[in-house]
Amino acid sequence: MKVGFYIILAAQFLSALADNALLFAAIALLKDLNSPAWHTPVLQQAFIFSYIILAPFVGAFADSLPKGKVMFVSNNIKILGCLAMLFGVNPLAAYGLVGLGAAAYSPAKYGILTEYLPPNKLVLANSWMEGLTVLAIVLGAIVGGVLLSPAIATPILSSWDVPFIDTHIDTAPELGISIIVLIYFIAAIFNLYIPRVAIDHKVLSRNPAFLLRSFWHDFKLLWKDPLGQVSLAVTTLFWGTGATLRLIVLGWAAVALNYDFSSAAKLTAWVAIGIAIGSILAAKFVKLEHSVKVLPIGIAMGVVVLMMIPITNSTLAIILLIVIGAMGGYFVVPMNALLQHRGHLLMGAGSSIAVQNFNENLSIFAMLALYALMEKVHMNIYLIITVFGLMLSGIMTALYRRHGHDQDTGKI
Repeated sequence: MKVGFYIILAAQFLSALADNALLFAAIALLKDLNSPAWHTPVLQQAFIFSYIILAPFVGAFADSLPKGKVMFVSNNIKILGCLAMLFGVNPLAAYGLVGLGAAAYSPAKYGILTEYLPPNKLVLANSWMEGLTVLAIVLGAIVGGVLLSPAIATPILSSWDVPFIDTHIDTAPELGISIIVLIYFIAAIFNLYIPRVAIDHKVLSRNPAFLLRSFWHDFKLLWKDPLGQVSLAVTTLFWGTGATLRLIVLGWAAVALNYDFSSAAKLTAWVAIGIAIGSILAAKFVKLEHSVKVLPIGIAMGVVVLMMIPITNSTLAIILLIVIGAMGGYFVVPMNALLQHRGHLLMGAGSSIAVQNFNENLSIFAMLALYALMEKVHMNIYLIITVFGLMLSGIMTALYRRHGHDQDTGKI
């Protein structure tokens, strides 16, 4: 691999690491401000709102400029969002600004691989990119938990202020956000050294109306295709449930395991580890032409989520979270591959990814809205777990009954 490829990986890893650590720091900041519990899912909604609204446009933006420049600008928008939090802007609004940067960053980080590397290196390159993204999710939860731990934050805060200068960084969440800004800053430096490559895809039109019509055409095309429909439905459901599950684990760990917020944040990393394990197993044992056959794993995953209810032991909790993650990785990876394949055949990879991102983030937004509503009415965490477990199994069962036979013809 060229040296520039490793610079791209470093920039993406650091930015993703900061993204995932920032979520926990922002949640802790809300707690310090005595915000109601339902603000926590709304916080994540604020982040992904830009993904939904800008879905028809970010691809064209990424294709209109050198990808390294797009990543640099987007990364700096994230820094502005962090600084806004530190200067007292409402965390929901500030985190929404970070989401704006993330939405613009997403198509550039994948698009640059196809521009910079030869086709025979793309599978390996994407494997590295996805592997480091999972690692960033795991380490982000750990870093976020460590920075918010009183044992770590208190001694650093005691020596943080410069003599005669008040930095106004007085709490663990503020300290965490400050360090996360430094991580984003290092990522921005790597962005500056990403190789500049010629723009190889000319945007047909920058007219918003044209982009909206084109996006709507691709949206309908993918949903009308039987295999596109099932793969899009499954991945959409998975990411919506997965984003909500991360918040459920935080609430469940506090009640079932008596964990403080720092320990609960680190606990969520085990789900990501499980997803990585499931992804590896799926790559080894599931062929593209048999991808729909993994749907029963999704049905079983909803049942396994219900097993969180009686658990009060930390070791059993970790094992269960790894199992849940592994089941998720095992059924979503083949579905994702099938979706990319059908999208490539029907409209081109870039357009299908835009449609996929739109649907997945819309699902996350809706699931978080449901979770926020249940928090607002003070629903018991165990009842919340029951609702989400049964909903996951129920929808996956309906999809399997409708599409379980779609591959009998062998026409993939």
